[in-house]
Amino acid sequence: MKSHALLAIIGLFSVIVGAQKQEGFISLDCGFPIEESPYTDPSNGLTYTSDSTFIQTGKSATVNKDSNIKLLKPYLTLRYFPEGKRNCYSFIVKRGTNYLIYVSFVYGNYDGLNVIPNFDLYLGPDKWTRIDLDGRQNGTREEIIHKARSNSLDICLVKTGPTVPLVSAIEIRPLRNDTYVTQSGSLRLSFREYYSNSGGYIRYEDDVYDRIWSAQFDSSYTQLTTNLDINNSNIYEIPKVALKSAATPKNSSEPLIFTWYPQPSNSEVYLFMHFAEIQTLEANETREFDISLKGNFNYSRFSPDKLEVFTIYTDTPMKCGSEGCSLELVRTPNSTLPPLINALEAFKVIQFPQLETNLSDVSAIKNIKATYGLSKISWQGDPCLPQDLSWENLNCTYVFNTSTPPRIISLNLPASGLTGTIAPSLQNLTQIQELDLSNNSLTGPVPAFLANMKSLSLINLSGNNLSGSVPQSLLDREMQGLVLLRLDGNPKLCRFSSCNSKKKNGILVPVIASVASVVVLVVIVALFFVYRKKKVPSDALPDVPVEDVGHAKQSEPSFLSKKIRFTYSEVQEMTNNFQRTLGEGGFGIVYHGCVNGNQQVAVKLLSQSSSQGYKHFKAEVELLMRVHHINLVSLVGYCDEGDNLALIYEYMPNGDLKQHLSGKRGGFVLSWESRLRIAVDAALGLEYLHTGCKPPIVHRDIKSTNILVDECFQGKLADFGLSRSFPMGNETYVSTVVAGTPGYLDPEYYQTNWLTEKSDIYSFGIVLLEIITNRKIIDQSREKPHIVEWVGLIIGKGDIGNIVDPNLHRDYDIGSVWKAIEIAMSCVNLSSVKRPSMSQVVSDLKDCLISENSRTGESRDMNSVSSVEFSMDIDTQMIPKAR
Repeated sequence: MKSHALLAIIGLFSVIVGAQKQEGFISLDCGFPIEESPYTDPSNGLTYTSDSTFIQTGKSATVNKDSNIKLLKPYLTLRYFPEGKRNCYSFIVKRGTNYLIYVSFVYGNYDGLNVIPNFDLYLGPDKWTRIDLDGRQNGTREEIIHKARSNSLDICLVKTGPTVPLVSAIEIRPLRNDTYVTQSGSLRLSFREYYSNSGGYIRYEDDVYDRIWSAQFDSSYTQLTTNLDINNSNIYEIPKVALKSAATPKNSSEPLIFTWYPQPSNSEVYLFMHFAEIQTLEANETREFDISLKGNFNYSRFSPDKLEVFTIYTDTPMKCGSEGCSLELVRTPNSTLPPLINALEAFKVIQFPQLETNLSDVSAIKNIKATYGLSKISWQGDPCLPQDLSWENLNCTYVFNTSTPPRIISLNLPASGLTGTIAPSLQNLTQIQELDLSNNSLTGPVPAFLANMKSLSLINLSGNNLSGSVPQSLLDREMQGLVLLRLDGNPKLCRFSSCNSKKKNGILVPVIASVASVVVLVVIVALFFVYRKKKVPSDALPDVPVEDVGHAKQSEPSFLSKKIRFTYSEVQEMTNNFQRTLGEGGFGIVYHGCVNGNQQVAVKLLSQSSSQGYKHFKAEVELLMRVHHINLVSLVGYCDEGDNLALIYEYMPNGDLKQHLSGKRGGFVLSWESRLRIAVDAALGLEYLHTGCKPPIVHRDIKSTNILVDECFQGKLADFGLSRSFPMGNETYVSTVVAGTPGYLDPEYYQTNWLTEKSDIYSFGIVLLEIITNRKIIDQSREKPHIVEWVGLIIGKGDIGNIVDPNLHRDYDIGSVWKAIEIAMSCVNLSSVKRPSMSQVVSDLKDCLISENSRTGESRDMNSVSSVEFSMDIDTQMIPKAR
C-alpha cells in the first residue's frame, strides 16, 4: 500500500515539474475523461489535460480499435459535435502575444459508420480552413502562428453539411513576439523540416517551443553531420538536434534547389532559413553562396558561422505564382565548397479581417451568460460574428469598411428560465437599445442603473417576481418618452410611492417634521441667493450650475460650494500679488495661488495682449461650470472685473505631459505603463465630453501641453477656451472657423471647416504618437516631416524599434506598444468616418495597459531529450522537392 502511495506521489511530482517547464502551454486531449486528467505523454514528456473545462458541448468517443492505425495517446480519444452549427473552445490568452496553435483531427471510424467527416475550422470570427479527412487515415493537423487580438481566443468547429465535426487535440504554445513577424495576417504552416536521413520528427523537449520538425532527405543530397555542440542561442532557438545535420548538393558544382507549390498559387509566402557550418574547413576551403527565392528575395555571398546558427528570413511577403516557389542556394565563384542548409520553414499568409465584437460587450454578455447559467448552444464564440452564426436572442450593429467593431444593441431573453436579480453586468452593454427579460422568475428591485443607460429605449420586465418601487429616474425617462417601460405581471412591484402606505402611517409625523425642516432650510438658502444675486452686475456670468448630465458614477461636490466668483483684490491676495509663476500660454500667465489658506490653485490671468479674449474666457467658464469628471481639470472659480479676467483651477503639481516626455519635469523618464495610464485618463476625459455631456462637447485643442498631471500622476484635460457644443438633433457637425494647434489639427476639419468629435480623435491620435515616440510633431530634418507620415514610413519598414522612444530601452510589452501604434494610426486616418469612437479608443487603451501590467519574462529552463516520432499525416503537396 505504501509503495503504491509513493508511486502516486512520484507520478504527481513528475507532472508538476513537467508543467513548470511547459509554462504557458495549453495541451488538450479532447474527449479524455476529466477524472483521469492530467497525464504525461511518455513519448515526449508533454502534460495533457482533459478538454472538459474549455467547452460545454459535444460528446466523447474513442478511436475504433479495428481501424488499423497507430496513434500516440493524445489522439486516441476525440470530441464530436452532433448538435449545433458552431461549437467553440474558449481560451484565456495574452493580447498581443504570438501563439503557435496546433489543432489535430483523427476520425478512426469512432462511430462505426465509416463516413468521413468534413467541416470548417474557425479562429474567432474568421474561417481558418476547411477540414476534410477523406484519404487521411492517420488524421490531419492544422498549424498556425497567430497574434492574439484580445485576451480570449476562440477555436470553433462549424458544421457545413451532413457529417459531424470532431477534434482530437488542441495545443497552444506562446512564442517570442520578435519572431515570425509579418506585415499583416497570420502564418499558416506549409512545412517545417530539417535535413537528415534519420527519419522521424523533432518536437518538445528538443524544441522549447514545441515546434514539430520533420526529417527530409532526397537522393540528390549529400548529408553532413557533426557530434560537436552547436550554439543555437538566437531568438528562434532552433533545436540543436536539427542543426547537427545538413544537406548539400551531391554534385558540388550544382545549386541546391527546393521547390513547392502553395495553394492557392497567388498566396503570400514567408520563408525562414536556418544555417550552421558543421563541417571542419581546411585553411584553403571556403563556403559562400547566394540565396534567392525566384527573384523576389536575394541574399548575396553568405557564409554560415561555424557551429553557430544564423537565421535568414523574408521580412516582406513574397508571391511565387503558378509555377510554384523555388528557393535556390547557388555557390559563388569564390567558394570551394557547395552550399548547405540545416533547416527550413515555409508559411503562407492567412488574413483574419473580421473585427471581433467590442471587447466590453463580449465581457458583459459572457458575465450575463455565467450569472444566469444560460446553456444556449448558439452562445459560443464571438457573439456577433460571423453574422450567420451570431448568438440567438441578441442583435448587433455592423459598420463595414471602418475600424468600428460590432456592438450589441438588443438582448431578448423572454421565458428563458432566468432566476435571481437583474444582473449588474447588463449596464456594461452601453449601446443596447432593447432589453426583454419578460416571463422569467427574476426577483428583487428594478435597478436604478437602467435609467442611466442612455441608448435603452425599450425595457420589458413583465411577468417576473420583482418587488419594491420603480426608481423615479426610470419613471422620469418614461414620462419624457425616452423609454418604453413594461412592468405588468409583477404583483409585488409598485410604480408609485403609495405602495409603501402601510409603512407610512407609523412614520408620518417624523416625515412631516423632516419635510418642514427641509422647506425652511430651502427658503433660507433661496433668500440668501436672491439677495446675493442683486449684488452681481447684470453683465456678469451666471453663478448657477447647469445640470450635470455626465457619468453618474462621478461624485463631485455641488457647484455652489466650488465655483466661486472672486474679486480682483481676492485674486491678488490668493497669489500673494502674483509672486510665483507656473507658466505662460496663449491666454496669459499662470500663477500659483492658495484659497482658504490651504487649497492650492492655479490662477490663469488674461493678458491684455492675449490672442484669446473675453469670448474664450466666457466659453471656458460656462463649460467648466456644467461638466464634472475626474479626468477634467476642475474650475475652482473665476474673476470678471472690468479688464481683469482670471480663471482659478485646481492645482496640478506635476505639470503637463509634454514636460514629462521631454524630461524637463522631474528628471526621469516616464515608463511605458505611466504613459499608458495618462493616455487612458485623457481618453476618459475626452470620452465624457463626447458622450457624457448634452449637448456633446468638442475640445478643439487636444495636445500634450493640455494634458496635466496631478500629484498621483493622474492625467486630466485642461484649457477649454476653444471648446464648442454641438446642437442636438440630426446634425453631425458644426460649421466653424478653424481653430487649434498646427500639427495636431485635423486635416479634414481644416479643409472643410466642418467640426465633429472626430476632429478631437485625430488630435488625440497625434498625442498618442507623441507618447509612443517622444518626437517632435513636425520636424523638417526628417524624411517625412509630420509625425503621422514619418511613423507610417517606419511601419512600412517593419522596424518598431525606430518608432518607440529609445529612452524606454525596450522596457515594454511589445504587443502593448504595437496595439498603441495601431490605435494612434486609426485615430489619424485622413477620413474622419474611418476613425474609431472615443469609447473604442478607451477600451483598446485599457487592453494595452492590461497587457503591459501582465508582462512576464521570456526566459525558459528546458532540457533536451531525444526526438520522438509523430504519427500525424502532413499535407504532402506542401513538401518541397529537391532537384
